[in-house]
Amino acid sequence: MAAATALSAAQARSQQPTMAELAARRVSSGTRSNRQSKRYSVTALYVSMSTADHDVDVDDALARAQKRLRDLKAKISAQSKKNFLLERDVRYLDSRIALLIQNKIALEEQVEVTSRLDESDLQDGTILDHRKVDSYGSLFFLLQTEPRYIATLCRLISIAEIDSFLQTVMFTIYGNQYEQREEHLLLTMFQSVLASQFESANEFSSLLRANTPVSRMMTTYTRRGPGQSYLKSVLSEQINDLSSHLDLDLEINPLKAYEQVYADALKRANGNADLVDMPKSVSAEDAAANAEVLETIRPRLSTLLTVANSVLSKIIDSLDSVPYGIRWICKQIRSLTRRKYPGTEDSAVCTLIGAFFFLRFINPAIVTPHSYMLVDSLPADNPRRTLTLIAKMLQGVANKSAYSKEPYMASVSAFVDGNKVRMNKFLNDLCDVPDFYETLELDQYVALSKKDIILSITINEIYSMHTLLEQHVSTLAPDKSSHLSVILRDVGPTPALLPRSENFTVQLPLFSRFEAQIEDLGAALDITQADVLFVETKSLLIQIIRSLPSSGLVSARPLDLHSIASLAVATTKDPVLAKKGIRALGLLKELKGQNNLQEMTIDSNPLAEEIEEELAQLGSIREKVLGEVQSLELVLRTIKDHNEYLHSQLETYKSYLRNVRIQSGPKKSSVNDRVGLVAIHGKGRKEPKTQCLGPYKYSQQALQKEGIITVCNVPQNRVNNLYFYISSPTPGTFVVSLNYKGRIRGLLELNLKLDDLLEMIGNDVEVLDLEYVVVNVPGMLEFLQRQFSRRRW
Repeated sequence: MAAATALSAAQARSQQPTMAELAARRVSSGTRSNRQSKRYSVTALYVSMSTADHDVDVDDALARAQKRLRDLKAKISAQSKKNFLLERDVRYLDSRIALLIQNKIALEEQVEVTSRLDESDLQDGTILDHRKVDSYGSLFFLLQTEPRYIATLCRLISIAEIDSFLQTVMFTIYGNQYEQREEHLLLTMFQSVLASQFESANEFSSLLRANTPVSRMMTTYTRRGPGQSYLKSVLSEQINDLSSHLDLDLEINPLKAYEQVYADALKRANGNADLVDMPKSVSAEDAAANAEVLETIRPRLSTLLTVANSVLSKIIDSLDSVPYGIRWICKQIRSLTRRKYPGTEDSAVCTLIGAFFFLRFINPAIVTPHSYMLVDSLPADNPRRTLTLIAKMLQGVANKSAYSKEPYMASVSAFVDGNKVRMNKFLNDLCDVPDFYETLELDQYVALSKKDIILSITINEIYSMHTLLEQHVSTLAPDKSSHLSVILRDVGPTPALLPRSENFTVQLPLFSRFEAQIEDLGAALDITQADVLFVETKSLLIQIIRSLPSSGLVSARPLDLHSIASLAVATTKDPVLAKKGIRALGLLKELKGQNNLQEMTIDSNPLAEEIEEELAQLGSIREKVLGEVQSLELVLRTIKDHNEYLHSQLETYKSYLRNVRIQSGPKKSSVNDRVGLVAIHGKGRKEPKTQCLGPYKYSQQALQKEGIITVCNVPQNRVNNLYFYISSPTPGTFVVSLNYKGRIRGLLELNLKLDDLLEMIGNDVEVLDLEYVVVNVPGMLEFLQRQFSRRRW
């Protein structure tokens, strides 16, 4: 019953009209009756159902290509999530090691950081009981199918929480990047997020430009498989060509050009500055007026304009290749802008569309092509600077150009002004895509009829999302009888996150707890049995024709459907095909009995005509599928290469941390013992043997004299009874205890880590309020380093 599905699913979904539109066209042309046009809605129903079940018994070239395409899409979705996790770990280590690199790293911190370096592939398993699985399955079905909850969370979370949130939303809840239903639900969530952002905006100029969770989410969306494939096809060739010209210097900043001119003059003078007839340093205005500088910049500017025009033309010509989701977001930006600011000129609306398409999508890939897997290695200085200039020029065309911060960019104003019209046309054309609401409604019915919707998700992703929902439930679901509130009460309190080694991936069955399972989709969608019978017969006969040798009855026109089905029945070497033939004969008889084929002849048979139309498309569809397969194979290979690059970065961190351990470990330990702290390739790590230093006693007056205590909130007549105990159980970890003479228990105890203090200083946190005293953070750090570096662990 699925040939129509297989045919349609193979086409480029983003650019093809929907089945409903096709039906409407046929109705308007008068070539189909209302009843026949309704069959196209039935076909759309089959299109919405899982393509994994389609053509399972057909083994022609198209079926094999479609299977390969489905496999590639699944692999790209899975690999994209792995890369996202690795990139998050690399960013984490960058920030932590930057803080620790100038100080002795704590062994406890080493173990924590090392856990980030273990293999990132998560193991399958489960630690959830059956009741929890059911509760969480219902919760995540609700989150997936009602995107307003995710949209609201996106506005409530902090930047610090965004990475784990994006991981769960982009790569898990809506992680099947090529599945129509999940894609449309994700876009619905974006629509809600954007609408809220426009509603709360105070100034037109601030829209879509701030670095918020919403902007981070939009940028992450563009880096999914379809966006990556587009960037690769449009930008990779030109960027690689430019990167190969290592000596091509297109710098147009007069100050930098002046430095080069001076350096050349100094070289001609054999390094004798007295022989150079120009000052070493000048103002930007003087540099821009220098004749040699102008002569140097003139040919560079000409070449730069040519290259930039070429890049812009390639982007504009790629309109039909831009992923549907990105174009649909552009459409929402235009629509929301016109509603919020109805009198806004079209050029101003285009600046907002350009802020998303270029600022969040195109330009980051141009400026950092290695991060977007467009080049194999980091471009050299000259190409990298050229790419930055091109990105500035494109942004100038897409947005309002402002040269106040970089006056030298005024030299490319001719490029900006000359391309404004075609840029605005391109940005408006991006928005001209159909909506998907009818298709999504159909997909939701299909989802309710399925019993096998599975979400591959880690335990900590479940717990992290549970935590966020609990924190913001009063905003998300103020009505305690709402579905979300009911599920959260049923799930219970939020569990603590698990160690990385126990963070298994589980297969979570999704289902609706509040909506009845739809057993009869035809009844739910008001589709007659005759319509379903017609489409099922057509789909089955197409499968039979694709399975039979292409000669005789199969190639003759008009098609004799009864004879073709009988030929399949007579097949002795393929029992599956024979069963299909028997089924097809039964369906044809049933159609005839319902008067659907009563007046049809071999020469006038709408069923045969529709089958012939779809068969005629097989060749072109196969070519499209093969082209998409070739493109996605390149994307998958590129993503895997980037994965290897990220792993190599982590290996570099491993080497660094091993060296730090050797330097900060016990003096009498062997090198092998110290290196053994790292778990490499799954081997267990040895527990470090550390000697606790202290506790050492310090009076309040002594620490105040050192400038560590800046404010003391204890009455003056009791200050002499205050004292501190400070110990270091492991290198870089300190326990500070405030005590009062005569009391058995201390007033307070504080655990401090070296990198915590460094982070406070990095965030300009100067003081730490301990209730009884206020501590100067830089002074405390300097004191601890000085005191405990005198003693060996």
